[in-house]
Amino acid sequence: MGLLDRLRQFRGAHPPPDDDIDGRARALVVHGNEFGYDPFGLSRDSFASAAKVARWIYRSYFRASAFGVEHIPATGRVIFVANHSGQLPFDGLVIASAAFLEPQQPRLVRSMVEYFVPSVPFASYLFSRWGQITGTPENCRRLLASEEAVLVFPEGARGISKPFSRRYQLADFGKGFMRLALEMQAPVVPVAVIGAEEQAPAVNLKPLARLFRAPSFPIVPYPPFVPLVPLPVKYRVYFGDPMRFAGDPDDDDDVLDAQVKTVKNRIQSMLHVGLREREHVFW
Repeated sequence: MGLLDRLRQFRGAHPPPDDDIDGRARALVVHGNEFGYDPFGLSRDSFASAAKVARWIYRSYFRASAFGVEHIPATGRVIFVANHSGQLPFDGLVIASAAFLEPQQPRLVRSMVEYFVPSVPFASYLFSRWGQITGTPENCRRLLASEEAVLVFPEGARGISKPFSRRYQLADFGKGFMRLALEMQAPVVPVAVIGAEEQAPAVNLKPLARLFRAPSFPIVPYPPFVPLVPLPVKYRVYFGDPMRFAGDPDDDDDVLDAQVKTVKNRIQSMLHVGLREREHVFW
């Protein structure tokens, strides 16, 4: 095997032959109108175009590996709950790509994006066309009622902007996902992401974050000094067994704490396992 072939093998330059993006997009269940858009603005054609770019990022740039794919429900409502890190939400892209590319039956994962994202130029239009929506409880209810898959990051901005010294240490989880799981009787699939913590080790400049009304303003120690392009780390994504919970979604926060901590502890344990299995940050 020549040097170029070895480099291509290492970089994952050749996607597997079964990555039929158009065929997988056609296999998705999309509740579209006569113009091809669902109630949230998703376009199957726009999604397929974005998925081809996401496939290259997933397969070639991050050389991602997915574990526990058999735990992804083929159909029905489900809430994916994951750790969040890396300054920019490439972890969400990798999780969604794994759910779309790896199982025999592809799943369209609808990510709950932060409230500030729609204010970014072009982001609101593009994210809606690609199936991602603002993370409000009502949006989640509507999606789950339509038997869709929703991805939430209970750490929120606390997770994506935590300092490098606290990598793989989960921040406090919000309880909104648990209230929705109880109300909609949706299973929770815990997801652990290894790799995003190292993709953009940064220092958060809080004064600039306040100036731009953003949750963080990260600076990385290499040009261009803002994390526009992540380092080519290797991602490892672990999907855990679905978890089901029973109870009253209107209970006080104190009552829900134990259930939320159960999910958080499961993800933290999965992170520990993934870190032990990882040989290197970049391969």
